Amino acid sequence: MGIIKSSFSFIVGTVCGIYIAQNYDVPNIRKLTHDALYKAKIVEEKYRKPKTKADYDDDDG
Repeated sequence: MGIIKSSFSFIVGTVCGIYIAQNYDVPNIRKLTHDALYKAKIVEEKYRKPKTKADYDDDDG
């Protein structure tokens, strides 16, 4: 009885997740995060301060 009691919430969550995935239009989380990171990268590059000559001298090592 111990294994059933301890894994009950996991089993119920899995069954509910399978039901929701099959019957509803669930968005692809991996694609959403990839798109969000891509847009954040574009915004960062657009609004980044331009490098000065001193910044280029510091990059030499």
